[in-house]
Amino acid sequence: MLPAPRPRLGFAHPHSFSTVVAAVLFAAAGSALSAAAAPPAAVPGPPALPYSPVLDLTALDRAKDPCVDFYVYSCGGWMSSHPIPPDQASWSVFEKLTSDNLTFLSQVLETAARPGAARDPATAQIGDFYASCMDEAAIGRAGAAPLREQLAAIAAIRSLDDLAAVVARLQLATGASVLFEVGSNQDFKDSSQVIAVVAQGGLGLPDRDYYLAQDPRSAEIRAHYLDHVARTLRWLGEEQAAADADARQVLALETRLAQASISRVEERTPDNVYHRRSRAQLAALVPKFPWDRYFAALQAPDAPAARNGPGGPEGPGDVKPRHGLEDLEGLANLKELNIAEPSFFSGLEALLESADLASLRAYLRWRLVDARATQLTPDVEREHFEFYEGFLRGKKEMKPRWRRCVEWVDRELGEALGRVYVDRTFAPEAKARTTKMVAAIEKAMDADLRQLPWMSAPTRDEALRKLHAMANKIGYPDHWRDYGSVRVERQDFAGNVLRATWFEDRRQLAKIAKPVDRAEWAMTPPTVNAYYDPFKNDINFPAGVLQPPLFDPRLDDAPNYGDTGGTIGHELTHGFDDEGRQFDYAGNLRDWWTPADAHEFETRAHCIEDQYAHYTVVDDVKINSKLTLGEDVADLGGLLLAYRAWRDATRGQELRPVDGFTPAQRFFIGYAQSWCTNQREEDQRLRAVTDPHSPPRYRTNGVVSNTPEFREAFGCKTGQPMAPATMCRVW
Repeated sequence: MLPAPRPRLGFAHPHSFSTVVAAVLFAAAGSALSAAAAPPAAVPGPPALPYSPVLDLTALDRAKDPCVDFYVYSCGGWMSSHPIPPDQASWSVFEKLTSDNLTFLSQVLETAARPGAARDPATAQIGDFYASCMDEAAIGRAGAAPLREQLAAIAAIRSLDDLAAVVARLQLATGASVLFEVGSNQDFKDSSQVIAVVAQGGLGLPDRDYYLAQDPRSAEIRAHYLDHVARTLRWLGEEQAAADADARQVLALETRLAQASISRVEERTPDNVYHRRSRAQLAALVPKFPWDRYFAALQAPDAPAARNGPGGPEGPGDVKPRHGLEDLEGLANLKELNIAEPSFFSGLEALLESADLASLRAYLRWRLVDARATQLTPDVEREHFEFYEGFLRGKKEMKPRWRRCVEWVDRELGEALGRVYVDRTFAPEAKARTTKMVAAIEKAMDADLRQLPWMSAPTRDEALRKLHAMANKIGYPDHWRDYGSVRVERQDFAGNVLRATWFEDRRQLAKIAKPVDRAEWAMTPPTVNAYYDPFKNDINFPAGVLQPPLFDPRLDDAPNYGDTGGTIGHELTHGFDDEGRQFDYAGNLRDWWTPADAHEFETRAHCIEDQYAHYTVVDDVKINSKLTLGEDVADLGGLLLAYRAWRDATRGQELRPVDGFTPAQRFFIGYAQSWCTNQREEDQRLRAVTDPHSPPRYRTNGVVSNTPEFREAFGCKTGQPMAPATMCRVW
């Protein structure tokens, strides 16, 4: 689905595995259980998730010195015993838990997919969606028919007026980034209201730098991309010579979009992506693009033909979601919007002045089939995989069909599926325990802010106000989303995805000019992730991340404060990192810092930036520490807060060593083991360009080397790699 354009504020994460799969600071703490201990009783209601201990003694490599390389000391055994599965680009504690969640959900969906009178409407909906995805025979028989109507619309383009209408329909129906992106977001300067947003986009490669960089690897990627585009266009029926020529046109057009785009680092500055302008100013910025025609097309009430059966595009199986024009009143009366990157739209105007309609049609055909390739026949889906997952990320095999289908249901009907997940896996005591822990971590941050030596009283008062205004969302939403208007048919997978995408994109556009729904979630409950939202000033912990080995409410405080406490501290710190600190207690972009305090913050943050800039990702590729700075600051701040809160929570208790490790050592080993990861070289290279998180090794070693409590726990001597003479600290 097309997300609402917003700055790439790197708040949501577990490793950025999914774009929105990224990685949070999941600091797993030491467990009172040994590796051989029996797991706790399973959560009632089969099937149950498998249990993994929070601290795994078999994951250690005791031959290593923890003061030299704490990551390998803590994870060497795990890395040796957990090779990367052929269908993965990397394999980590997070990804294994995600895999376990998918296995659990597949059993839920297999049952839900069995027709019967006992199924309630929501169960039938998720079950039939899953069944349609699993029906490869029907998908294969459909061929390119699900694209027929949209391809015909592209072929019929004879003017820029036609182009604008088709771009709007493609964006709505496919969620694709076509020429640019459109959506809604909170107004940076009035966080109580939602505003329309247009933002840079339109690229097929993962980042603008892939088009612009002149190193040998980037040139190789562009050559492979050309071949991939041509092969995909041949699947649509183009002759080879025409497909090759069209692929060159696509690359040339996308290169111009990339040249007009600002970098990911530049996007991290909120002022760079907030420019509230009138609709007339947008029209003046890109006069060649018929904006009135475009916005009118966005308001069209009906989706493209949802099914291409025996009757053709308007066959008997066609279903259109129930949406009225009244849903989009804010869009219909649009007066102002955020033009996120004006320079990009100046570049778009230059492109439209010189590009011919034939090359634009070729580009639109490519964006259409690229966006929908994973919903189509096995051969085009395989072609898509071979380039994006195989060549770019190093995967050896596609995920099994059932796993891909579970992910589709979670992506398109996530809260319907999530409600089942929560009912069966997330006990009330887990939510209560996490809520209590949040309060303890917030108390620790309150104390930290009050005694911070470099912050003056005016800034401190505003910081405390922001901390105390922060909302905490744990496990799942208070109100579940209603997908009742999304029609699902058992033999129309591509149509089901189209209708669900249309529903979600219209839901986002319907928010424009309306008050913000602060209760809404941006992740589904089964997601193994967490995030901080600077606009709502809230922290969000889906039920999926509150499972062993990351969290276990049946265990003592040490492992849970180390793991989930570190996550909570990480998210709290995001409100005060180099990006988050620019938003106030209500989520408005406002400078509440005195100049002297801002300078003090920047000096301390630069220490971390300089430290991480020296770390090597692979070969001669270094961390882009300007891109990762927010996550690096949050990693360190989160662990320090978790440690203080744990010590406060256990003050007066007799804490004894377990399995030969002191409580403090268990805390830090558990933290490091939360990052145990094996990663393919191709994936490391891609993430070095696109991921706002540092590699797992440095999310461990980089953090503990700045933590006095760590060197005390392990007796590290100053000058050892994990105990440098100079330490960085912001919070």
